[in-house]
Amino acid sequence: MKPFIIGVAGGSGSGKSKVTEQIIHAVGAEKVTVFIQDNFYLDRSHLTPEERSRVNFDHPSAFDWTLMTKLLDDLANGVPVEMPQYDFTTHTRLAATKTVTPAKIIILEGIFGLYNEEKCKQMAFCIFIDTAGEICLMRRLKRDISERNRTLDSVIEQYSQFVRPMHKKFVEPTKQKAHIIIPNGSNKAALEMIISRIQSVLNGDKINLDDGMFFDEE
Repeated sequence: MKPFIIGVAGGSGSGKSKVTEQIIHAVGAEKVTVFIQDNFYLDRSHLTPEERSRVNFDHPSAFDWTLMTKLLDDLANGVPVEMPQYDFTTHTRLAATKTVTPAKIIILEGIFGLYNEEKCKQMAFCIFIDTAGEICLMRRLKRDISERNRTLDSVIEQYSQFVRPMHKKFVEPTKQKAHIIIPNGSNKAALEMIISRIQSVLNGDKINLDDGMFFDEE
């Protein structure tokens, strides 16, 4: 069976990784390849640290779409790829890559996971995590300070200057493409339905997707 693609999108800190992890736990890691969109930020090694700090990393133009599309297509066609690795502390692409092999399920996870129209048409499921801005900010503060060596002030400044405005302009509109919208990255009924449908596809069953299914907060 040719691999099928699941798109998991939503704002920074919305809970995309949590949903991806729950899918993997339910269906088995050996059946899933995770395609992290964050690995495809353009390399900024030619810029000074000060110049890098002024880059808008939350705009679609911050990503290497050509390479991303090629590698995702290769995986979907059963071809192993060399995945770029990105250093968020220096805003540069590492020299080393990671070999990623195809699996029955490919999860494309990222803030712009549903941005590309052509890729959305190839997806078996389009999932959008719809999380309140204040929750996203708190999660981002915790992550960026502990994992990416950022200061409190720098995280808040980046969030207000770039993250939130770009979310409103580019990310939030993509939820219109979603088959399923999950609030705050956590909803038992939504996850159970997603996993059930994934299992059906793995079993070779044909399924019909309802448009715009939204689950209330628990």
